[in-house]
Amino acid sequence: DPGSRRFPVPGGIPDPGSRSDPGSQWDSRFPGGCRLRCRDSGAEFGEVSDFPGMLPRERLLLGILAAAALLLRVPGAAGLRVRVRLAGGQVAEETLEADPDSDSISIEFRRGDGSFITLIADFRQDVKIIRSLILGELERGQKQFQGLCFITRLHKNEIIPSESMAKLRQKNPRTVRVAEEQRGLEHLYMDVAVNYSRANPLSVHINNVCAEAMDAVYARESDVKHWMEKGIEASIFEIMPVSEDVPRCRVSPDRWKGCICRYELCIEWYPCFLKYCRTKDPAGKTSSYKCGIKSCQKCSQFDFYVPQKQLCLWDEDI
Repeated sequence: DPGSRRFPVPGGIPDPGSRSDPGSQWDSRFPGGCRLRCRDSGAEFGEVSDFPGMLPRERLLLGILAAAALLLRVPGAAGLRVRVRLAGGQVAEETLEADPDSDSISIEFRRGDGSFITLIADFRQDVKIIRSLILGELERGQKQFQGLCFITRLHKNEIIPSESMAKLRQKNPRTVRVAEEQRGLEHLYMDVAVNYSRANPLSVHINNVCAEAMDAVYARESDVKHWMEKGIEASIFEIMPVSEDVPRCRVSPDRWKGCICRYELCIEWYPCFLKYCRTKDPAGKTSSYKCGIKSCQKCSQFDFYVPQKQLCLWDEDI
């Protein structure tokens, strides 16, 4: 479990007619689509000034991270910008894009600490990628920013299909969204290192998304077994045996020795289910049609080995 950095949090999507998500409705004029106003797929993040008290250096670094994030934009992908409330009460703007051609979805937002979070759902490969670009603490000897990539298995019904996401339209774009369902905290021990230079067969998105974290790409042995059963070569992965006496970074006294780092992250709002309604035709025959979505929040806690506590300064007792 190598390398880590400070991570971002929450995001989600609207639900038709729900009080917590009033701005989303299913509109018959958009076949299979929720009435959420579509925004340009190349939409950029909000101004850095959204977060008061930020130093000029932090503003500059956020500009660098924003530029790196924009490189992930997929030309022609259907895009949407949704305002969501983060765990600390701040409001962030999520950019959601769907690319039915590659059968993938991306969700991207900036946390209150300035970190950029990107989630990629690759339905073809059963792969989910979560990347964090984290502002470094220069005064403590860190680089300007650090990257982390966590690759896990994408399970069925975890998020709505890419073709459904592409049809979402937003009625009230200024509404601040709150997820309808809280899916709880998932604890993941990332015990496998992924070889960035060989990872393309696992998912074509890894080389692009994880470029700033090529030495800090992690997976789980249980997920690796699933992918290998689908024909992915074992040479992409390397299990990282860690001695039981390796301490948690939070309690380790030595900044230059290896330890187990913990990074927590929440996707505060995303469309997790399609809703179906029933109708009857004049002859009395009942049929169902898509009439909305359900939004969810999901939090993850990643544990992984880093060769130095210096790479995990956010995970320490205060």
